[in-house]
Amino acid sequence: MREETIRSDLTVIGGGLAGVCAAVAAARLGSRVALVQNRPVLGGNSSSEVRVWVSGASAGGTHRFARETGIIGEMLLENQYRNPQGNPYYWDLVVLETVLAEKKIRLFLNTDVHEVKAEGTAEERRIRSVTGWMAGSERKLRFESELFADCTGDGLVGFLAGAEYRIGREARSAYGEAWAPEQADDITLGSTMLFYTKDAGKPVKYVAPSFAKNIAETPIPLRRIIRTGDSGCHYWWIEWGGEVDTVHENERIRDELWAAIYGIWDYIKNSGRFEADTLTLEWVGAVPGKREYRRFIGDYVLTQNDILSQVPFDDRVAFGGWSIDLHPPQGMYAEESGSKHWHPDGNYHIPFRSLYSVNVSNMLMAGRNISSSHVAFGTTRVMATCAAMGEAAGTAAALCVRSGTTPRELYRSRLPELQQALLHQDASIIGLTNRDPRNLARRAVVNASSTRTVLAVERPAERLPLDTDIGLLVPVDPKLGELELLLDAERHTTLRVELWDTGRKENYVPFRKIDEASVEVRQGKRQWTTVPLSWAPEEPQNGFIVVKANPALMLWQSDSPLTGVLVFGKVERPADSKPAQPVLEWRMKRFVRKPICFHIHGETLAYAPGKAVSGVIRPYGGPQLWMSGRMAGGSGEWLELQWNEPVTVREIHLTFNDDVNEYLNNLHYLVTPFETIPELAADYRLEAWIADEWVVLHRETGNRKRKRVHLVSPVAASRIRLVVEKTNGGERAELIDIRVYDHETV
Repeated sequence: MREETIRSDLTVIGGGLAGVCAAVAAARLGSRVALVQNRPVLGGNSSSEVRVWVSGASAGGTHRFARETGIIGEMLLENQYRNPQGNPYYWDLVVLETVLAEKKIRLFLNTDVHEVKAEGTAEERRIRSVTGWMAGSERKLRFESELFADCTGDGLVGFLAGAEYRIGREARSAYGEAWAPEQADDITLGSTMLFYTKDAGKPVKYVAPSFAKNIAETPIPLRRIIRTGDSGCHYWWIEWGGEVDTVHENERIRDELWAAIYGIWDYIKNSGRFEADTLTLEWVGAVPGKREYRRFIGDYVLTQNDILSQVPFDDRVAFGGWSIDLHPPQGMYAEESGSKHWHPDGNYHIPFRSLYSVNVSNMLMAGRNISSSHVAFGTTRVMATCAAMGEAAGTAAALCVRSGTTPRELYRSRLPELQQALLHQDASIIGLTNRDPRNLARRAVVNASSTRTVLAVERPAERLPLDTDIGLLVPVDPKLGELELLLDAERHTTLRVELWDTGRKENYVPFRKIDEASVEVRQGKRQWTTVPLSWAPEEPQNGFIVVKANPALMLWQSDSPLTGVLVFGKVERPADSKPAQPVLEWRMKRFVRKPICFHIHGETLAYAPGKAVSGVIRPYGGPQLWMSGRMAGGSGEWLELQWNEPVTVREIHLTFNDDVNEYLNNLHYLVTPFETIPELAADYRLEAWIADEWVVLHRETGNRKRKRVHLVSPVAASRIRLVVEKTNGGERAELIDIRVYDHETV
């Protein structure tokens, strides 16, 4: 047996998406990182071993402009290009390559940490080392570092270190949570295993194993959806273990899930209820996908009320949006529905104080083991949210290493530095603005070759019956003038329209009525009808226009999307439906990239060149980007920065529009018609005005990424510009952010 000691600045235990993003974030900020994973592949529940879809704040497309950016955003965009078929092994490669690209990360797969050395009192402890055994290599590895990140999901490292934690459900009285039980208990969400099927093209028999469950003797056929053609996460409800210990009974849970899967397949193949003669099993999981176990206690415990109220914590470092999604303790055998959901009105915020231990001074945590109540955990547990928290924890760890502080000290004395470091890396913190004093672009005058100044979609493609209320979200910057809609009217009728605000800049549902109008419409086709609406808010924000249902009218729908504009159809909810969930009443599935035809009078500043230096890096009360006029010819569209005197240019950051409203998924159960986001710049160049001519500093072709950082040979210039020569299919150049530095920033 070999015994080795691995010394680094940060040890991350757990190679799921939280651990991967924590390790990558810290490494990119200069920390030496050991990433330790107890399985042969990275990705945790998203890996080819388990194959759970990566979900996050978009909530499967329920929330708008909600897809995560930062490291998880990079991986989803790359996977979209490389892996349009959703091959789980290709996703493994995307995650692995993201880690291997960072030279400061040492990766240890198949290494199971089972020993922790910690010191101090129960109230204040410190981890000195963790030790693991590398399966197949007979190596005993001792990891020593200044900081440790427990991203294990189950929370084993923190448990062995003596960190305070909870398992199960808190009583309702603990935090005043409506969905908490009256009495505390040890119940958790259960574990799931999945399976894949394929059509063999010829009859295939199936002989069930002796241990297969006869599901006809269970509530499953009556209470759960079983059908051919579904596989993978469509069977997320094959869940069990909530009433037993999901760690210590892991083997028992696996056996029960196997019995259920093979029994369900027997029911599909041999019950005579399905057309399944040519179907066969392609893959069955062997690793239970755990949902819940230990949750550590931090300086703050996130609760249901924080989620639903979207509390804008001063120390927010990440965001989520998945519903509070809780499952019955009996899992697949429960008589009730397999899950219940409570959606906030928009994305919610996650505080840094929930990402470090209250009593282990050098331990951060990210993933499903953060400091939250059981009810709040029902939303924070999904993987893209875990990844965003992982990036925040890794960034914090790197800053702690630099300054020789603990996470708590970082929160107390250097919180703005942490938040600005996250924004610098394109990790989204909703509502915060980049204020980096080193960024020379902040003091430049911004000009552009052209700018979109009209809010309009005028190219009709198909008719849309106005059989339900239709919502039209538009940026109001600085004001909203009269609205024109393209209509067909079967007879003389009245068009009714309402204008609402959205309440919060991160929300996209109607909140408070601002104005309304009624207009008489004559019989006819393709007629532009003017609606006299008016609004001049104190600050730019979105307006939500409701076109009331009228069976005598038809709108026209376009196939030309416009960034910042969304369209929704209203789904009537039962009058007694509780709780009220506006995001479920206004759905946009059939309107993604297909807005209605409209025209708003007056000029808009929503796409002004100055938006590219505002420091806001995702939609927030408006699209927050520069958009050119329609691209034509080969010269391209440009955005220029100009200073009063020459500045030294060494590093240029560009953030292009990757349409965070577009829902992406690693295994592509929903497939987009493109492999690269069309609005992204494909070919572009960076130029500096030197000796009375434009000199090319850098040229890029075939870009498919959102955030690009270009190091150029240092030059002194009073003007630089980005020239977008070609997009990936969009009709205009679109740029969210440009930053300029006179030095390398990492």
